[in-house]
Formats: sequence, structure tokens, C-alpha cells
Amino acid sequence: MEKKRLRSIGELAELAGVSKSTVSRVLNNSPLIGDRTAERIREIARQYDFKLNVPAQRLSLGSSRTIAFVMYPHQHTCVSVCDLFSMEIMGGLSRGLFDYQYDMLLVQVDPDQSQWATHYLDTGKVDGFVVSTSLHKQRHAEELLSIGAPFVAWGRSGGRYCSVCGDDHRGGYIATNHLISIGRKRIGFIGGPPEEIEVKDRYQGYIDALNEAGREPDPSLVWYGDFSDASGATGMDQILRQNRHVDAVFVNSDLMALSTIAYLRNRGLAVPQDVAVVGYDDLSVASRSVPALTTVSQNMSLAGKILARDLITFLQDKVVTESVVPVELVVRESA
Repeated sequence: MEKKRLRSIGELAELAGVSKSTVSRVLNNSPLIGDRTAERIREIARQYDFKLNVPAQRLSLGSSRTIAFVMYPHQHTCVSVCDLFSMEIMGGLSRGLFDYQYDMLLVQVDPDQSQWATHYLDTGKVDGFVVSTSLHKQRHAEELLSIGAPFVAWGRSGGRYCSVCGDDHRGGYIATNHLISIGRKRIGFIGGPPEEIEVKDRYQGYIDALNEAGREPDPSLVWYGDFSDASGATGMDQILRQNRHVDAVFVNSDLMALSTIAYLRNRGLAVPQDVAVVGYDDLSVASRSVPALTTVSQNMSLAGKILARDLITFLQDKVVTESVVPVELVVRESA
């Protein structure tokens, strides 16, 4: 006798003796369900030729199964690291969401607009938000917290909300330690906004590497920008005005680093012969620059997948997570 086909998550859940949400998690490859339970549910689904009906599942669970990736209107007359960084991390995020059978919606938010998140939640367009690198990130994180919106942000949060970040202290340390190891004596630091936690962590890594090598940190070698490409050149100009003998610089983003290299070239200084340069992020442009940029890689593809995983975990179980993506130094020609 032919077995009856199961046509809904509810029927599969009843047969397996579990809740509909447990079945949904298993079918969406959630890591939160034990292997034995997950395999039992999958085996029943195979036996009864169950096929997931995504539109029906969305109606059943009251979910759009769509995540908003928050972007911001262009605020610079020049290119910002936020632009390329967001585009590169978006690839890993979309692949991660696909694994959980979620869609991604790009949402452009005016920095001065209020109630932007409420609009998307109340209309049922999205289930949650991913907030990437931006000068407005912290303010928007506070807005999302205030209305209880599910979200995950790139950058350390101190446990207040879900976050994914690179190991920024280690990144600053290995970048600076590399410059020390190749014999550089006067090492500058060009950072992003000083109030950003990741910038503080990279700076502390820079300081710790100098101290470990018996170097006295020099405040005149430190300058903070805004992550735009132009701020790399501006920072290098300010440092050189006070330190003609600077022979290396650790720059907090690849775009800022490329701007720094262009500025040095215009000043008649060779990279790395006169000034060695290390960037941060390992964006796709880093390997194509001349000279090819030595940089700290944050593995954008992995970071995007972890953003997806952690937000889905929060949606399912309200677990606040802080995930750290390992970093590594990629040595090329600039240092």
C-alpha cells in the first residue's frame, strides 16, 4: 500500500512527535537541533516524500523569511570603505541566508530618518536586519534595540546585541609586528573614527606590539580619519608634517591604504622602499594594487555566513551571540 504523502510541516511534526518550529529548524539546517533528532525528522520526510513548500511555510509560521541588509545613502564625495566592505560581505551573507532558505532585501536608510525599521517590521516585509560598517551604525543599533527588532551588526557590541567582528586587537598586533620584523623604526597609525570599538582594538594591538618590541609609542605618529579613501592621504600628510623620517604606516582599511600609497607616490616616496604600508580587510582591490597591498584579511565570505547564522539563531531562540572571525596577515609587496 502506498504511503500517504505529507503536505505540511504540521503533519510532519505530528508524525515525528515534535513542534512545527523544530521541524522548520531541521529543514533549514539549523545547528541548534541535535543530530539524532534532525536525522529522524529527515528520515521521516524522505519516507513520506515531503517537499518543503516555502510560501506555505511562511504563512504557517508568520514569517517573511526575508532579511534586510541595511545600506546607507552615499555620504562622501569620495569612496568609503563602507561601500566596498558592504558589497564584499554581502556575498557571504546571501550564501549563508540561502542555506537557511531565507531571502535578502537591500534596504537603503536615510541617516536622519526615524521609524525606518518599524516600517519594514510592521508591514511584514522582513524578519530581521543586518547592520554593516557605517558611520551611523551605532545610532541605528540603538534604534533597533529600542523597538526590540531582531538584528545582528558587524562590529563588537559588548554583549548588548548580536554581533560579528574580526579579531581587531590581533589584527592591529600582527600588522604592527610585521612592520617591526622587517626593520621599520618609525611606524605610524592611520585609524578610522576613534569612537569605533574596532578602531580602538586595532590601536591597542598596535600599541601592544610596539611595547613588546621596546618601542615608545609616539602620539604624533597617530591620526584618525573617517574610513573614506581620502582620509588615508590626509592622515599620511599630517603624519609626515611632524615626522619626516616615518618609514612605515599601519592603515585601518584597504581603501585608506591605497590612498596613502598614492599620496606617498605623489610626494616622490617609494613604497615599500621609503615607507612600508599595511592595510586592513583584504578587499578584492588589495591584490590588484601597485604595489600589491600587504593587509590583514578578515575573510569576508566567512563573516557574511556567520552573520546569517547568528541572526537566524536569534530569530529562533533569542540567543544573543558575539562571534569573532579569525584574521591573518596577507603579505604582498607593500610591506
